[in-house]
Amino acid sequence: MRPNIECFIGCEASYEEADLILFGAPFDSTTSYRPGARFGSSAIRHESFGLETYSPYQEEDLTDYSVFDSGDLELCFGSAEAALQDIQERTEEILKDDKLPLMLGGEHLVTFGAVQAVLKEWPDLHMIHFDAHADLRDDYLGAKLSHACVLRRCYDRIGDGRIHQFCIRSGEREEFAFASQHTDMHKFDFEGLEVLTEQLKEKNIPVYFTIDLDCLDPSIFPGTGTPEAGGVTFMELLHAIEKVAQTRIVGADVNELAPMLDTSGASTAVACKVVRELLLALLKNRKQK
Repeated sequence: MRPNIECFIGCEASYEEADLILFGAPFDSTTSYRPGARFGSSAIRHESFGLETYSPYQEEDLTDYSVFDSGDLELCFGSAEAALQDIQERTEEILKDDKLPLMLGGEHLVTFGAVQAVLKEWPDLHMIHFDAHADLRDDYLGAKLSHACVLRRCYDRIGDGRIHQFCIRSGEREEFAFASQHTDMHKFDFEGLEVLTEQLKEKNIPVYFTIDLDCLDPSIFPGTGTPEAGGVTFMELLHAIEKVAQTRIVGADVNELAPMLDTSGASTAVACKVVRELLLALLKNRKQK
């Protein structure tokens, strides 16, 4: 992989020396409401230069770590299958070199491609999922591959009790009924997260961490395809990220920024800061282990 012309701030290491590899998955062809998430990864990268590399929240600096930003994948917008295959192959390449993949979406379906790659390495994988939406439909208008079905497709591969969902406040009745039988769903907020992370740490269980930014309240983050009132605050999300990062993370993603849906730029600024804090939390804990 070659260096990207424009990278996320502070992520300028070579591929060989990097511990963590950042890449974009600009895909939104199954979006069910407002499109635009395909532009999220490039907007995050471009607008990151409005940030400092230093986090006063964690007292850590990106310049003290080695991150390689490989840029956005060139994905086929007309085929979810082809896009997911490309995402899976990039994730497999990163894992093969014993590096941590962090993907920037894109709509939430992109998670399924990365999860399929991670499952090949860690069949005992658990997922931690932050989102406003359950994403547990078996199909959406007949399509099995949709951002509305992504956690159901992950469940098909992972199985009962290993998907842990937080902040969920929207979905069909059948999705909540399914979750009550098959996933570990925590509605509305992060209650139960601390207990969960302690259990996962104690057992050293591999975890894939996926953040749909619409877990945030739309008063904070309106620039997303399907905003849902009643979300968490930025500081609540930051504290939750720090908790999850203490587990054995083997892959992660941040998705569902649609930058043109918030012309103030505030949503993109929030997304950039979430990515910086996630990067630092993952890198800090990876170093400690």
